[in-house]
Amino acid sequence: MTAARQTADPAAVRALAQRMRCDIVTMLAEAGSGHPGGSLSAADIVAALYGAVMRHDPQRPDDPRRDRFVLSKGHAAPVLYAALAQTGYFDGDHLLTLRKLGSMLQGHPDSTKTPGVEISTGSLGQGLAVANGMALALRIDQRTEPTVYCMLGDGELQEGEVWEAAMFASHHGLTNVVAIVDNNGLQIDGACSEVMCLGDIAAKFAAFGWEAAECDGHDVDALLAVLGGSRERAEVVGRPVAVVCRTVKGKGVSFMEGDADWHGKAPTREQAAAALAELGCEEVAL
Repeated sequence: MTAARQTADPAAVRALAQRMRCDIVTMLAEAGSGHPGGSLSAADIVAALYGAVMRHDPQRPDDPRRDRFVLSKGHAAPVLYAALAQTGYFDGDHLLTLRKLGSMLQGHPDSTKTPGVEISTGSLGQGLAVANGMALALRIDQRTEPTVYCMLGDGELQEGEVWEAAMFASHHGLTNVVAIVDNNGLQIDGACSEVMCLGDIAAKFAAFGWEAAECDGHDVDALLAVLGGSRERAEVVGRPVAVVCRTVKGKGVSFMEGDADWHGKAPTREQAAAALAELGCEEVAL
């Protein structure tokens, strides 16, 4: 079996995103710490990638023909772990070991411990540079099929290294890199517009020589259309593609939505039970 894209079924992707949100809430409540807000905001995007857009094979996580995913905003590890568990990289029971001593699911992704994790991340600002390195190495190895998808947080774009990496990708014409911005408008200290205003993110990437697109990060049909065609678009225009996804922090859990306080605070068991009920999850013993 070789790495292959899944059938682009919007209903299946929505169902996957919903299961991932259930997993995110459950594992964070069990861990008692972690980052729910940015994990929930990214769930639809990551579900679209793993459920339809990316070529990957959980039975062969090292398949050289696979697409790569770099979670630059590594504190949102629960969304990646949920996607990996739901698509068969490891048993879902491992999710309940999140952040526990000796677990393969640490607070930030660890490529030495977790099947399917391409690179250890968490120091914000570094992921796009790593994705560039992967993409350039693939070109040097004359592997033209794989695409490297890199998810960044909007607050993370305040890091200067992101824009150095943006210049690098444009200069080298890395058409096999797709940057995805989870633009939920909030970071740990509050609104991005108040901490350090990011302005027009798509226009910034365009000014750095990228092909830039925007979409609703919770509209699965729009995500499949934009992300699914991103590599082809890059090849046509001869430059890397950035997709800025408008999202809601804490999406799916009403008392978390749009609240920066849920950036890095796990729900209590009572709050988790309420969240799981709202999400329509199967009953989970917490």
